[in-house]
Amino acid sequence: MQALKFVRNGLVACAALLATLSPAAKATAQTQTPSGVKTVLLVHGAWADGSSWSKVIPLLEAKGLHVVAVQIPLTSFADDVAATERAIALEDGPVLLVGHSYGGAVITEAGNDPKVAGLVFVSAVAPDKGESTLGLISSVATPIGSELRPDKNGFLKLTPKGVAEDFAQDLSAKEIAVLTATQVPVNVAAMKGEVTIPAWKSKPSWYIVAGNDRAISPDLEAAQAKRIGATTTTVSSSHVIMLSQPAKVATVILDAASKAVSK
Repeated sequence: MQALKFVRNGLVACAALLATLSPAAKATAQTQTPSGVKTVLLVHGAWADGSSWSKVIPLLEAKGLHVVAVQIPLTSFADDVAATERAIALEDGPVLLVGHSYGGAVITEAGNDPKVAGLVFVSAVAPDKGESTLGLISSVATPIGSELRPDKNGFLKLTPKGVAEDFAQDLSAKEIAVLTATQVPVNVAAMKGEVTIPAWKSKPSWYIVAGNDRAISPDLEAAQAKRIGATTTTVSSSHVIMLSQPAKVATVILDAASKAVSK
């Protein structure tokens, strides 16, 4: 009985102590949030899907981040931005948007959402107002251009040679075969979609330049990174840098996640 009485008295004392906390102190405790971004949304590019991030996802999750690979349809720029905006809406903010290749245009537009704390461009386009992916990548010719094949509905597909030599030339033969078999064609309308409000003008940005890119010119990538004022990292890699150098991509994303809120 004495023990029960002691526990009961202790609980009463704790309740009394909590009651003495000032409203301001309570409010502070309720509004404090952990530093940095805890949610990362990954947006794939053309001729790919969310599985292109398969090597990066476990590296980010191992560091405690919540990761979502957005599946954009590649049917039109508006459709792809809308798919990304729906993904953002489902998450608690703040979030970090990461875009590869054409996905850079998508995050440039969708990144204006108030929940978005920062942008990471991975061998990607970063269009300004009125610019499109097609306009940017065609401004500096690359070998991949001759390996695109359109169908009657306006969707572009890469030839096996294009995948092996210009898209993923530093991956294993087995990985190249899988990419060739699973590639998702992109509609020309998506590539022609123009950005209206570039989120990188108001959000901190990071950029990974793929030094051996044969799909988007490395020089164009470096110029875009400079134009948007991004924290820039250059890695010797093919266009699919997240598959050839996943650890280096993950390192940049982790750095961005830790700094995006306070930068």
